Amino acid sequence: MRVLRISHSAAVADWRGRERGLRALGMTVTLLSARRWHAGGAETQLTAGADEHAVPVDTWGRHPALFVYDPRPLWRALAEEYDVIDVHEEPFALATAEVLLLRWLRRNKAPVVLYTAQNILKRYPPPFRWLERYALRHASGISACNAAAARIAEGKGFAGRARVIPLGVDLDRYTPRPSAPPTDEPVTVGFLGRLVPEKGLHVLLDAATHDPRLRLRIAGAGPLAEQLGADAAARGLGERVELLGPLDPESVPDFYTGLDVLAVPSLPSPGWTEQFGRVAVEAMASGVPVVSSDAGALPEVVGGAGLVVPAGDAAALASALVEAATARAPELRAAGLTRAAECSWDAVAGAYADLYDSITRRGARPAPGGGARAPRALEIAVVAYGAPDLLRRALEPVRDLPVTVVDNSSLPEIAALCGELGVRYLDPGRNGGFAAGVNVALGDRMVAGADMLLLNPDAVISADAIAALHAGLAADAGLASVAPAQTDERGRPARVAWPFPTPLNAWLEAAGLGRRQRGARYVIGSVLLLRAEALDQVGGFDERFFLYAEETDWAYRAHLLGWRHALVDEVRAVHAGAATSTDPRRREAHFFASQERFYRKHFGPVGWQAARAAIWLGAMVRSIALRGDRRAAARRRAATFRRGPIRVEAGLGAASVI
Repeated sequence: MRVLRISHSAAVADWRGRERGLRALGMTVTLLSARRWHAGGAETQLTAGADEHAVPVDTWGRHPALFVYDPRPLWRALAEEYDVIDVHEEPFALATAEVLLLRWLRRNKAPVVLYTAQNILKRYPPPFRWLERYALRHASGISACNAAAARIAEGKGFAGRARVIPLGVDLDRYTPRPSAPPTDEPVTVGFLGRLVPEKGLHVLLDAATHDPRLRLRIAGAGPLAEQLGADAAARGLGERVELLGPLDPESVPDFYTGLDVLAVPSLPSPGWTEQFGRVAVEAMASGVPVVSSDAGALPEVVGGAGLVVPAGDAAALASALVEAATARAPELRAAGLTRAAECSWDAVAGAYADLYDSITRRGARPAPGGGARAPRALEIAVVAYGAPDLLRRALEPVRDLPVTVVDNSSLPEIAALCGELGVRYLDPGRNGGFAAGVNVALGDRMVAGADMLLLNPDAVISADAIAALHAGLAADAGLASVAPAQTDERGRPARVAWPFPTPLNAWLEAAGLGRRQRGARYVIGSVLLLRAEALDQVGGFDERFFLYAEETDWAYRAHLLGWRHALVDEVRAVHAGAATSTDPRRREAHFFASQERFYRKHFGPVGWQAARAAIWLGAMVRSIALRGDRRAAARRRAATFRRGPIRVEAGLGAASVI
């Protein structure tokens, strides 16, 4: 695999372990990085060996989000063919927009991976808001160094599942010293980082006043450098505080091994919080226990391998520092070494390789000569809500296959039926809707890496038909989902393949030109087979869709990531349709509300208002032209879209059907 990585932070030699790890996995990696960058309080110049294939690039600007690269080296690099272009910059950054523009001008079709660490939900001013939206909508993959940043990227428009991949640490550079038995002698507490108020330095000084055993060694540069000595003296700490200034990179490992415990007492603010805390992992790799505050991603990084205290609580910090350096030192050293191994550059490179494989569909490609590389595993998920007789009819033909029933109604009758038929029963304890039920099944898979058949409890398909459907999916590596042709219980055919909803298609439908709708299509979810590789890249269903359009949303996100969907017309299933529902008006309200959510999510407020106007106008025309029940239905639709479907749904109170 050929990978082009673009990262200003790779100017720091310690932070190029990802590229070394990828090359060790057999990849060809070309790296473009800032020629010079200000990192960790010091100016850094890119120096790399010939085997690193690192190209230094001049930059204009110093802020990580407000700089651009000299476009000429990027232009030359983008003339080459790559399997993946990995831009290790934030989606809203000017450098990201620059790379995407040059890629478009070069007509380079390689999929793009972006990086994010931003774990505070921010609404940026134009043009950064627009640049971020464009970048997220055109990315094939996202790596995030913390879970909150991953969820924010998904919420802001990334179509797939953002991967949480930690920042790496060099386990050859940071190694533990021989451990000594803990004593009650003075405890050497270290701090390494920017000397700024948000890093909690004054909390650390206050903590030292609570216990005379604490001795502080503070390393770094920043606005508080000149003030800290006076502040320590004012607290009566005297010689118990040592200010080391900025450290040469070569001396950092020795700094860690000279400590009994590292403190990371950061203080969150409305505009900033810790995005990872690399110093914590470096200290763990050095065999040093870590105590951090609960700011931002620190509990995610430190929790379980170190001690976490409330941000700003000096007394709790003092107590934890002593505990970590004495009574719990052996335990925390061992846990820290395990955590550091999870963040090793080899582990990080492996996670990136998995991400690259996912977006390049390497696991989905058929073997040479046609057919699948190996028989594909399959499991079935049924999201049920009451109606045990219908459910029995759906389950009996498939009971010999791996089947999970997620019972949103929590009925003993459903549990008993599953026990009788020998299928797995899961009770989520709530009715979160169809999407939430599917996610329960996806989060507790019976067969790792299996394709997933979603089967409505009011649908029936035979085991032989499922096998034929599965063969149709396996035959085309570009398919994310397939569905069979369907009939109702009277044998009347039902429409299965539909064009994606768009504002333009809404106007065509309103004008009676529905057959003129163009563009990609999806297949409905009553009997829907999902490819495992697509699930891996796209992720689960959006639980904001309580009922209806959840499969449309998933399919559209897959479409944005380059997948297709197809009807396997030679396979048949029977679908009763809404047979588990007892309230058609409520069902209709959920349907229209899900339409609004879809338009708002994928086309923004303007797109939603355009579609809303079309649907309302079409309903008004039909309310005049039609008669009887059809006129009444058109009037209800017009009234719903005039008021707003989500508002109408909210007026119904708690949901009672799936």
